[in-house]
Amino acid sequence: QVQLVESGGGLVQPGGSLSLSCAASRTKFWIYTMGWYRQAPGKQRELVATVTSDPRTSIHSTNYADSVKGRFTISRDNAKDTVYLQMSSLKPEDTAVYYCNVDFGPFGVEWGQGTQVTVSS
Repeated sequence: QVQLVESGGGLVQPGGSLSLSCAASRTKFWIYTMGWYRQAPGKQRELVATVTSDPRTSIHSTNYADSVKGRFTISRDNAKDTVYLQMSSLKPEDTAVYYCNVDFGPFGVEWGQGTQVTVSS
């Protein structure tokens, strides 16, 4: 069974930076898309950023929510089946539980357990 291990959440002041990582293990299939979603209290889970890797070329393409463009950077290491999210210029409205997501295409989707990010002074 696929296991996702997230790390890097915590408390940071407004304007600060934080990095998240999510490592997938026991994977049997190519991971087409790795991404981060977040859910704030009382709100629906929303996409933060995704990175898709072509299995033929390994070329990556990224997608960001408008609210994080220019502040967050997503990247992945295919050799390690790991996705990273570098967050900067953090705002209180970025406070949420951040969930890692991996998409194996026709073979299903897996979610991480979530990591709390709190932006507060």
